[in-house]
Amino acid sequence: MQLPPGARWHEVVAEGQRIRFVLQRSRRRTIGFLIGDDGLRVTAPRWVGLAEIDGAVREKARWILSKLHEWQQRRERLALNQTRWEEGGDLPYLGRRIVMRLDAQRDTGLATADLDAPADGDVLWLGLPPDATAARIRDTVQAWLQGRARVLFDVRLRDFLARTGLSISRWRLSSAATRWGSCTSEGSILLNWRLIHFPVDIIDYVIAHELAHLREMNHGPGFWAEVGQLMPGFENARDALRRHDPGSLPRFD
Repeated sequence: MQLPPGARWHEVVAEGQRIRFVLQRSRRRTIGFLIGDDGLRVTAPRWVGLAEIDGAVREKARWILSKLHEWQQRRERLALNQTRWEEGGDLPYLGRRIVMRLDAQRDTGLATADLDAPADGDVLWLGLPPDATAARIRDTVQAWLQGRARVLFDVRLRDFLARTGLSISRWRLSSAATRWGSCTSEGSILLNWRLIHFPVDIIDYVIAHELAHLREMNHGPGFWAEVGQLMPGFENARDALRRHDPGSLPRFD
C-alpha cells in the first residue's frame, strides 16, 4: 500500500504478538489509534518519542489486538462476496460453500442427496452452455436460490405453526435490502430470500422472531420471552446474524 506523506511502518511486540502499524505524525496533542482499511494506524504528535508511542501501543495492546482480529475477520467475510459468476465459482448456501458447474445437458440443481444439508464443495449444476455470460449464470443461480428459499422456508414455517398452534394469514418472499423479515398485525409475514445463504438455525431464528410478533408487536422483554418459547437457545443464532456483514453475501445486482 502507498503510505501518506511522512508516514512509515513501525512494529511493537505486545501480548506475545507483533503489532505492525502505520505511524503518522501530526499536530494533534495526544496519541490516537484507528483501525481502518489498512489495519492499525497510530497518529502521534511530532514531539512524542518512539519509546512513548511504543508504550502507548503496549498499554492498549489487548484492545488493539481484539479490533485487529475483528478487522481481519471482516476482510475475510468481504472477500467471500467476490463471487465469480463462472465455471468453478462458489457461493454460500445454507451455511456451506457450493461450487457452480455448467452443463447444458443437465437440469439446474444441487448434486447432493439432501438439499437441506449440503456440504462444502457440493456441486450446483447449471443447465447452461460453457460460454454462458456472467449475467446469465447469476440470474440462473438467483432463480434456483429463490426457489429453494420458497420451499425450505415454507417447510420450516409450517413446522413452527404446527408445534405452537399459531396461525398466519399468508407469507411470501422478500427482497428487502436491510430487513431479514417482517410481520404485520394481520399476520402477514415476509422472509428475505437471502436467508437461504445462512445455516438453518439462523433461518429458524428469523421465523421465530417474526412469529413472536403475532403476540408482541414490539421488542420488549415480553417479545424476547416469546422468541425463547418458540426457539429455546435462540441467542446464538441471533448474535451470529447480528455480527453478519451484509457485504459478505454475493451481489445479484
